[in-house]
Amino acid sequence: MPANDIIIIGGGIMGCATAYALSKRTSAAITVIEQDPAYRTGSTNRSAGGVRMQFSTPENIAMSQATVSLLRNLKSEFGPDADVSFRESGYLILTTEKTKAVLAANVATQQSLNADIALLNPAELAHQFPWLNTATLAAGSFGRSGEGWIDPSALLNLFRKAAQSRGTKFKHARAVDLAQNGKRIEAAILDDGSRLTAETFINAAGAWSGELAAKAGVKLPVEPRKRFVYVVDSRNAPTSLHSAPLTVDPTGVWFRPEGGRFICGVSPDENSEPQIGDLDSIDEAPFHDIVWPTLAERVPAFESLKLVNSWAGYYDYNTLDQNAIIGRHREFANLYVATGFSGHGLQQGYAAGRALSELILDGKFTTIDLSRFSPDRISNNAPIFEANVI
Repeated sequence: MPANDIIIIGGGIMGCATAYALSKRTSAAITVIEQDPAYRTGSTNRSAGGVRMQFSTPENIAMSQATVSLLRNLKSEFGPDADVSFRESGYLILTTEKTKAVLAANVATQQSLNADIALLNPAELAHQFPWLNTATLAAGSFGRSGEGWIDPSALLNLFRKAAQSRGTKFKHARAVDLAQNGKRIEAAILDDGSRLTAETFINAAGAWSGELAAKAGVKLPVEPRKRFVYVVDSRNAPTSLHSAPLTVDPTGVWFRPEGGRFICGVSPDENSEPQIGDLDSIDEAPFHDIVWPTLAERVPAFESLKLVNSWAGYYDYNTLDQNAIIGRHREFANLYVATGFSGHGLQQGYAAGRALSELILDGKFTTIDLSRFSPDRISNNAPIFEANVI
C-alpha cells in the first residue's frame, strides 16, 4: 500500500473533526483508522451531548465558544440540510457557601471572555427556576446563551461526511502498535498484522489513546473511565421543568430534560470507579443510592421518579488534570495527539481539530493558542487543573 501523508488513529469526534479541518486546507492523503465504524461503543455517540462555556480554564471556554460559533453557522458550513438539534437551554451550576468563591471566580473568568454567564443568588434562583429547592444553596451560575446540548452523532456525521467528500479515507481496523524509526513513527500496525505508513500520525484514539501511546514508549496519562446515564420519567414534573437547563447539584449529580423525560447521572469518586468492560452492563446502584435521593431533595417534583432506561460510555480521562492534551509529542517529530478531554471532547473537538491542523500545516496555533495543553506538561508534571469537570 502506498504511504499516506497523514494517518489519524481514532474516528470519533476528535479524529473526524481533525480530518475535516485538515481536508479543508490541504490535498494531502488522509486516512482515518477506526475500529468501530458503526460507533456502537465510541465515546462520542454515547455522550449526553452537552455544550457549555462554564469552565475554569480559559482555553476550554475559547474552544467551546468556537463550537457554538460553528453550531450557529452549520448550514453555511455544511449545507442547507445540516442540523444537530442544538437546544440552547443553558447550564445551571449550583453551589453551597463552601464553594461559592470558586464558582464566583469561574464566572468572572467566563465573563471576561465574553461568555454569557450570570451569577445568581438564592432569591434569583428561586424566581427563575421555581421548581428548585434553594434552601442550602449560596449561588448558581447560569448560561443565558451559548450553552445547551446537541445530537452527538449528527455532529460527528457532518465532520465525517465533509472530510470524506474531500478525499479522506476511512479504514475499518484497530491500530495495535506504532512502529518507530529513530525519532519518527514509521507505521501504524493494525490488528490484522498489516502496516500503514505515513509522514504524520495523529493519536486521537480517545479512551484508548494512552494504551496506544505506551506502545511507542510514550507516557500519556489517559485511560477509559466508565460513566452511566440514567433515563427517568417524572409524572409530577411541571411543564417548566421540561424546559430546564442542564442542572448540576453541588454534589455533582446532574439532570436535564430529554424528549419528555429526563436524563441524569453523577461521576463517581476515585474510590468508586466502575470497572471497564461490557458497556451493556449497567450499575443501577448509583442511581438509587446517590442520584435519585439528591434529585428528590433538590427538585421536589423528582421525589417520584421511574427509571426507564440507561446507558454507559467512556470518558478519555486525563488522570493528571482532567484537561485536554493537544499537540506534538516531544519524543517524535511526526506524532501528534488530541485526547484526554475527560468528558468535554464533543464540545471541543471542532476547535481541537482545527488547532492540530494549524500546528501540522503552519507549525503553530493561529486561532486559539493551546500551547498550555501541550503533551510537554505531562513530561514536566505541570498540571492545569480544570475545576468544572462534570
